[in-house]
Amino acid sequence: MAALHDDEFGDIAVRRSMRSSSVRVSVAPNGSLRASLPPYAPLYMLKRLINSSRAQLRAMLESQAPAYALEDGQQIGKSHKLRIVRSSKLDVKRYKQQITLILGPDDEVFHADVQKRARQAITDALRLEAKSYLPKRLRHLAVSLGRDYERVRFSHASGRWGSCSSSGTISLNIALMKLPHELIDYVLIHELSHTVEMNHSAKFWNLVEQGDPSYKLHRRMLKTQTPTL
Repeated sequence: MAALHDDEFGDIAVRRSMRSSSVRVSVAPNGSLRASLPPYAPLYMLKRLINSSRAQLRAMLESQAPAYALEDGQQIGKSHKLRIVRSSKLDVKRYKQQITLILGPDDEVFHADVQKRARQAITDALRLEAKSYLPKRLRHLAVSLGRDYERVRFSHASGRWGSCSSSGTISLNIALMKLPHELIDYVLIHELSHTVEMNHSAKFWNLVEQGDPSYKLHRRMLKTQTPTL
């Protein structure tokens, strides 16, 4: 299956079908975007649809994200813990490094409204962690590897862990804070390598290996994780 690469949404699987009468974009089970096109529709039609619908696509990714398996005492990111209690009504509170999910008498963790409230609190916690940790770690790795970049931006409505634009802007998914530190480093080194080689050539992977000699293992491990929140 072909794929279209987008700086924000990553690789979008593209399928051409005789049953397709128009260009459509949907969310795949793994949380990434996929597109269906009529057999002879030019690819620029899909690019145009994506560029004109970014806000809607972000909302669609969020609304169709897999349900959280929420448990009392669950680790959230690197420094937050989830506590689940019952009381008179549904509420979510975050204080310092603790997220407290308060369930009403009839609430269950898999209910849509519970999931929505919990997801927002978890997203806020991961964003705080990401903005505190990732820029410093990226700068440290950039200096040690002799790489440079223009700026850092954060996202979460994306099917990818990170990206690097041709202008040197590195975008990082706040869901990185769910990963072990060695996989976070792999993603950061991967994107820093794109500041030199904007491709996945042999030269690019040599650059990655300079910063992460175990990149092949880390690349395989990363494929078992999902960047959706």
